[in-house]
Amino acid sequence: MTIARMHIVDAQIAGTYHVVSRCVRRAWLCGRDPLTGSDFSHRKRWIEERIVALAELFAIAVYAYAVMSNHVHLVVRIDPEASQQWDVETVLRRWFAVSPRKHDTDETQQQRTEANTGNEARIAEYRSRLGSLSWFMRALNESVARAANAEDGCKGRFWEGRFRCQALLDDAAVLSAMTYVDLNPLRARIVEKPEAAKNVSFRHRFAAVKRSQAPDRPLLPIAGNGPACNVSDVEYLKLVDETGRMIRNDKPGSIDRSLPAIVRRLGLSESAWLGQVQGTQSRYWRVIGRVESFLDKAAELKQRWLQGLAFARRLRVASNSV
Repeated sequence: MTIARMHIVDAQIAGTYHVVSRCVRRAWLCGRDPLTGSDFSHRKRWIEERIVALAELFAIAVYAYAVMSNHVHLVVRIDPEASQQWDVETVLRRWFAVSPRKHDTDETQQQRTEANTGNEARIAEYRSRLGSLSWFMRALNESVARAANAEDGCKGRFWEGRFRCQALLDDAAVLSAMTYVDLNPLRARIVEKPEAAKNVSFRHRFAAVKRSQAPDRPLLPIAGNGPACNVSDVEYLKLVDETGRMIRNDKPGSIDRSLPAIVRRLGLSESAWLGQVQGTQSRYWRVIGRVESFLDKAAELKQRWLQGLAFARRLRVASNSV
């Protein structure tokens, strides 16, 4: 049964989501085309920079991302209430930065801000857009598509018409989706270790911890502002690394026994954690979470069942049996 996205993503309530946007026909429009040999890998940097820039303008925090050759993964938290607290000038300035006119300058943007200060209806619309996941993805995808089409001297779609979105209903779901995203290049056998992957959020977390001389910090967004799970930077790096060792049997090294301690805090066993990470896209559909979270979401949608519920029940049995 088809469910409208507005029932999964509540535009008025804060929530965390795993988002996937794919190139048309899954063509390698951000990598080396196996048919023509043309290399478009530089576009990954465009996407990465745009993600970070937009997170500083929208009421959205980016917790993980992976820019692959034919698709992009994101784990983001939207906070619509935050944009409702911004003053009029902040709303206008941010929106005009998201959607600038051709040949815009700081001076012309300031003029646009002053000209729209008294337009309450337009300000309300911009405020709503700045707290919207759909508008965030639109601003990301359209700018990249225009730049790529200009580079290729062509017209037409760059991305598939709709992005896929999964609601992450609890901390375990958020961390498993983040881990799934950060391990994308490793699972694709592009790299041998997570921190070696380019255009992936894990690389930046790893570098930040390596540079830092301060005590271990709580897990924070890569870009934007927002609350984090009850896990530290170092714990998360270990979690991703050891999960990668379990997923890739050819990866050298033993499994550190610190993994179960973190996983058990999330209410899962080691095998259940691995199952949830690997099943992010194959076992779940619109939502990811514990059985109780599934049932609550199904009741909210006035449904008796959601795809992935049976899998969540199996994971609960696996956790309880250990």
